Amino acid sequence: MATIEKAAAPVRPELLDASDETIEDAVQFANPMVLRGILYQLTGDTEVKDIEVTRIMAGFAEAVVPAHEDDVAMLRRKAADFLKSYRDSGAGPIDVGPRDRLATSLCLAGGEPIPDESIGLYLEELALDHTVRSLKWQSPPDPEQLQDFSVTIIGAGMGGLNAAIQLKQAGIPYTIVEKNDGVGGTWYENRYPGARVDTPSRSYTNLFGVDFGYPNPFCDWTENVKYFDWVADSFDIRDDIEFGTEVLSLNWDEASGLWEIHMKGPDGERVHRSRAVITAVGFLNRPNLPEIEGAGEFEGPSWHTSRWPQDIDLSDKRVAVIGTGATGYQMIPDLALEAKHVTVFQRTAQWVFPIPGYRSPFPPQISWLDRNLPFHTNFMRGGMGTGSWFIDMTTSDPQFDDPYACSESNKRARDACIEFLESKFDNPNLVATMTPPHPVWSARAIMVDPEYSIMDAIQRDDVQLVTDGIKRINRNGIETEDGVQHDVDVIVYATGFHATEYLFPMSITGRDGVKLEEMWADGGARAYLGCMVPGFPNFWSLYGPNTNGALQVVSFHELVTFYAMQCMERLILDGEKAVDVKEEAYWRYNRHIDEQNDRKVWSDPRAKNYYWSKHGRSVVQNPLTGPEMWRYLRKPDYEDLDVGGSGG
Repeated sequence: MATIEKAAAPVRPELLDASDETIEDAVQFANPMVLRGILYQLTGDTEVKDIEVTRIMAGFAEAVVPAHEDDVAMLRRKAADFLKSYRDSGAGPIDVGPRDRLATSLCLAGGEPIPDESIGLYLEELALDHTVRSLKWQSPPDPEQLQDFSVTIIGAGMGGLNAAIQLKQAGIPYTIVEKNDGVGGTWYENRYPGARVDTPSRSYTNLFGVDFGYPNPFCDWTENVKYFDWVADSFDIRDDIEFGTEVLSLNWDEASGLWEIHMKGPDGERVHRSRAVITAVGFLNRPNLPEIEGAGEFEGPSWHTSRWPQDIDLSDKRVAVIGTGATGYQMIPDLALEAKHVTVFQRTAQWVFPIPGYRSPFPPQISWLDRNLPFHTNFMRGGMGTGSWFIDMTTSDPQFDDPYACSESNKRARDACIEFLESKFDNPNLVATMTPPHPVWSARAIMVDPEYSIMDAIQRDDVQLVTDGIKRINRNGIETEDGVQHDVDVIVYATGFHATEYLFPMSITGRDGVKLEEMWADGGARAYLGCMVPGFPNFWSLYGPNTNGALQVVSFHELVTFYAMQCMERLILDGEKAVDVKEEAYWRYNRHIDEQNDRKVWSDPRAKNYYWSKHGRSVVQNPLTGPEMWRYLRKPDYEDLDVGGSGG
C-alpha cells in the first residue's frame, strides 16, 4: 500500500464560519458515491457501506450510482452531520483515517470491487501521497557521479514539466528545451474557440496538483494554461527552460556515452550534450495540413486550428471549416456564435456523448466542498471506478452478432448516442447523416454539452453542413465534387496532426548509426513499454508509441518518468554508462500490444483516423488495462534491459 504523506490541512476558517444551511446546501451538489467513500474512510460507518447500487449510462461511461433515493438522502444527511461536527470541533487538521480501510473506501466510492493486484494503482490515483511516483534513492549517490549525469528534456508541456520536477527533487541535473515561448505544450498552442479537455480535469492533473482549484469539470484552454503556469512557477522550473529553442537532431556517441543534441534557438544553432534524454513532445503537436488542389490560390487568410491568430475578429467573415474530428466538433459551436457564416465540410461523422455541464463551470458548492470537506478532491479524482466499462465497451466479443457494434455494452453505448441524435434532430435524414459508419470507440468519441453542441450549431441559419467531398480550393473559396462553389473569406483547417509520426520531425540516430526512422520503417513506431527502443540507450519517450489508453495521460507521464528515473538511479549508483532495452523484450512486448489491439473495436476497418496507421496496425492505442500497464512501469524488469553493455 502507498505511503500516505499528504500534509494534514490547516484550520479551515471558511468552514468555521459556515452556517448549517450552507453545509446542507453544499452536500446537495456532492456526488453521492464520493460521499460514500469519504464517510466510510473517515467514520467507518457501515450503514454507508451496505447500500444497493446500480449502473446507468452517464455520458460516455457507465456509472455506478445508489439504486434508491432514500440512500442518496441518507448519504447527504450523514455528510452534513459530519461537516457540522467537524466545524464545531474547530475544523482543524484531520487524518485520513485507518490506512487498511482505504482500499474498501475506494471500492465504495467507485461502486465496484478492485482486484487485490490492482488496488495499488487506484490508491496511488487518490493522490494522498504526492511523492509516490518520485524517486527515493536506495542509497546516497556519489556527488560526482550525480553531477555528471545530466538529462535533457525536450518539451515543457505536462510530461516535460513533471519530469523536470522529479529530476530536480532527486538532485539530477537537467535542462528543458521548448520550441514555444511558454509552457503547456498542446495547451499553449491550441487556443481555438471551444478548445477544452475531453477528460475530466481532475484526472488530467498531476498527483501534486490534486488540490488545484479547477473552476470547471472540463476546463477550457485558458484554465489549462493557468495550471501549467502554476506548475512551472510553484516548483521554480521556468528558469531551467530554454524557450524558443527547437531540437533538430540527436546523435548517440558510444565512446563518450553522451547524446549530442543539435538545437536551434534565438542565438542560432548549437550542440548540447547530456547523458540521457527524455522526449516530452507529445504526439498531437505537429499540424497535418491536407494536400488539396488549389490551396495556394485562395486569396483570403487560412490557418490550422493549432495556429489560431490572436485577436482575430470573424464577426463579418464567412468561415469554412475543413475537418470534423474532435477539434472541429469542439470549435464549430463556438465559431458559429462568432462568425458571420460557417460552412462545415464533413467527410465522416463522429460519435458524440452528451455530458451534462460539459461547457459549464462547477456550481460554487462543489468548489466549497473541495475547500472544506476533507479529502473531497482526492476521492473526486480517485473514485471514478476501475474503468471496466471501457474494457467491455471496446473489446470485441466474437459471439456478439451485430454489424454496428462489437459487444453488448458497445451496443448500449451506440443506442444511447443514437437516442441523443434523435432528440436533437426532427429530420431522420440528418440523423442518418450524423451517424458514423463505424462502431462506437473505433474512432475517437467526442464529448459534447447536451444543451449546445455541434448538433445544435449545424441547425443554425448561419451554418451550412456540406458532406460532398472537396474537389479543389480556388481564389474565392471551395468547390465540392458535386460542382457547387462555396465562397468564403477564411479557411480553417481542423485536420489534426501527424499523430502516428512519433518524434517528427527530429532526426534521431542511435548506436551504429541506426536512425529511428529506419527502425520504424517497417510497421511504424514501436517502443518497449511505450518509452524505450533498442539501440537508443539512455533515451525515454513520454506519450510514446501505443500510450493512448490504459492509463490517464498524466498517469502515463508520471509512471514513465518514474520508470526512467529508476533506470538512471541504477546507472548512477553502479557507475554504469548506459541502459538499453533488449531486442527480444522489445519485440515480445510489441507482439503482445498488437495481438491485444487486434481484439479491440478500433481495429474496425470502417474507421479512418489516427488510431490506425498506414502500416496496418495501431501505433497509437494501448489495449491493456490500467493495472496491467501500471505493473509494467512500476519497477523496471532488468531481465529485459542491458545495463552497462553494448545492447543486445
